[in-house]
Amino acid sequence: MSALPPSDPATELAPTGVITATEPLHGDPPASPPPTWRTLPGLLTVGLVLFGIYGGIGAILLPMQVAIIDDANKVQNLAIVSTVSFVFTLFAQPIVGAISDRTRSRLGRRAPWMVGGALIGGVLLLGMGFLDSVFWVGVFWVLIQVALNAVQGPLSAITPDRFPRDRRGGASAMFGIGTQVGMTLGIMAAGVFAETLDLGLGYASYGIAIIVVTVVFVVVDRDWSSKEAAVEAWSWKKFLAGFWVSPRQYPDFAWAFTARFALMLGYFVVVAMSFYMLTDYVGMSLVEAGQATVMLTLVSLVPTLAAIALSGWWSDRIGKRKVFIYVSSAIMAAGFVAPILMPDMTGMIILNVVNGIGFGLYMSVDAALMTEVLPGGGTAAAKDLGILNIATNVPQAMSAAIAGIIITSLGGYAMLFVFGIVLTVVAAIATAPIKSVR
Repeated sequence: MSALPPSDPATELAPTGVITATEPLHGDPPASPPPTWRTLPGLLTVGLVLFGIYGGIGAILLPMQVAIIDDANKVQNLAIVSTVSFVFTLFAQPIVGAISDRTRSRLGRRAPWMVGGALIGGVLLLGMGFLDSVFWVGVFWVLIQVALNAVQGPLSAITPDRFPRDRRGGASAMFGIGTQVGMTLGIMAAGVFAETLDLGLGYASYGIAIIVVTVVFVVVDRDWSSKEAAVEAWSWKKFLAGFWVSPRQYPDFAWAFTARFALMLGYFVVVAMSFYMLTDYVGMSLVEAGQATVMLTLVSLVPTLAAIALSGWWSDRIGKRKVFIYVSSAIMAAGFVAPILMPDMTGMIILNVVNGIGFGLYMSVDAALMTEVLPGGGTAAAKDLGILNIATNVPQAMSAAIAGIIITSLGGYAMLFVFGIVLTVVAAIATAPIKSVR
């Protein structure tokens, strides 16, 4: 059972061995309150909206907007927009994370950055749908992604901040459920807006939603104040040096980064072109592809949620993580075979159901594993998780460009699935050398 936070952390005693955020810490990170009954629903809700934005925009609204502006060059233009956003957002999470680790405020370390990112990203989303130039679409999408990374980075640090190691699988599963449900609902909502071609209303709805849920979360489940906590003197040298985590000194961190990078790249290279795959590989119209995207998302939802919930709970119970990574990689590799053999809607349905199970098994367990390979036991959790999240953000951002090269130069859409098979196998191989996690 989760303990309730003290009503006044400045005067009440902390649990044994824990230093309150208002006491001198002598270089240690300020303590965070234990999780309450509000923490898990809060993680789920913010994750739901955040990834609903990623899913709805990435799968439908952005590719449709790019296609409406210039249908003849849509693949190349989408690749350019995605690549440019990758360049500008590459280090957004670790930089914001590193600064949030040092933040001293009455609202704690994470809340100011989450609220600021939500406000900036939400306001920019209000104007996104009215753009009719690929250039300005790219500019706005870059700024929006940087802002949303300022929400996601500190949010990801709440799990190691507040949950003990043996409960992180469940916490990660809750966030994973929010992620998957959010992507599903976000894509469904985008599908409705796509039918009427009302992209402006779609973007505005996402913008308002992220502002509301983020503000509500930080107000309802407040962090302890870090205002009086000790902090080391600022040093540009130490700050910049902190972004290098030596593979020799921390090999498990390096292997975890490599494994996540490989699996995410294999997965997102296929996902990045899923909308155009329906139009050019299966042969649908733009409106039909929008409707089919919603349907494919729905058929994968239940198996994905079941896999997320099962793997998070089960991995906590048996104290093992790596075996779930191996199984998920094998399942996803098998799923990529289906559309190669059946280049039609049946093959796409099988792909989404099977990969939903595999990716669901992976999501919560991998998130928990990442918190267990952090240098120094997580003393700079937001910064180090931000570095690990590069292994998610970079593949996702690069995926459209890589997919475009594969489609135009290396054999068409079928080769995307072959690429996915190879990379998921590489992910399983890279997980094996991790020694600090079973």
